[in-house]
Amino acid sequence: MKAMIFAAGLGTRLKPYTQTMPKALVPVAGVPMLEILIRHLQRNGINDILINVHHFAGQVIEFIRQNNNFDANIIISNEEDLLLDTGGGLKKAAWFFNDRQPFLVQNVDVISDVSYSNMLDFHKSNSALATLAVCSRETSRYFLFDEQMQLCGWENTQTAEIRMARPDIQNLTKNAFSGVHIIDPSIFELMDKDGKFSIVDTYLGLAATNKIMGYKHNPDNWVDMGKPQELIKAEIILGKLNSLER
Repeated sequence: MKAMIFAAGLGTRLKPYTQTMPKALVPVAGVPMLEILIRHLQRNGINDILINVHHFAGQVIEFIRQNNNFDANIIISNEEDLLLDTGGGLKKAAWFFNDRQPFLVQNVDVISDVSYSNMLDFHKSNSALATLAVCSRETSRYFLFDEQMQLCGWENTQTAEIRMARPDIQNLTKNAFSGVHIIDPSIFELMDKDGKFSIVDTYLGLAATNKIMGYKHNPDNWVDMGKPQELIKAEIILGKLNSLER
């Protein structure tokens, strides 16, 4: 399985760290986030990796070079001219996923014990266009799923905005997105936008006629390192995961 790492973001929540470096190189227990994720992917048998870059892009490119590409096939998708957001960044990388096989996408600031193999099995068994790792935790934005964990809508509890892809479905459950996707490359043929756009908009636009599934995981060993206060929690979870993987 190939993978894409979303690493182009401005990292505004991680200031002051990201005033002098990209979010991808902010260290956790002395190791840059990007290296943590690359090595995690490699331990799971994933060595074909595309990384998108924008904020301090040159630092990321030099970091990869200095580490000899981590002995992997690492490709840079450069968005220095225009930050394309998650949907646009993914569409720009479509050429890389040319083997007709499902591929993994993960945010660089996520540490997790989500089982890629189990998630891939779930994705294939449901013949899904995309599968999103989700869990029950408190946040301000939720994906809404039916009883079969098929995506039906999205809700922002702070603004009270609700967007429905399948408004006729009842008994919906709220789940928080965990920044890990498995996607079938046929999605690129269905993307009708160009330039900068969100993958969330794409999923909601496609969910009415395509299977966008939610894969539930345990939130205990998961952290979004987007805020400075989360870095300490990330060190604890990283230590637990490293112990499990030894």
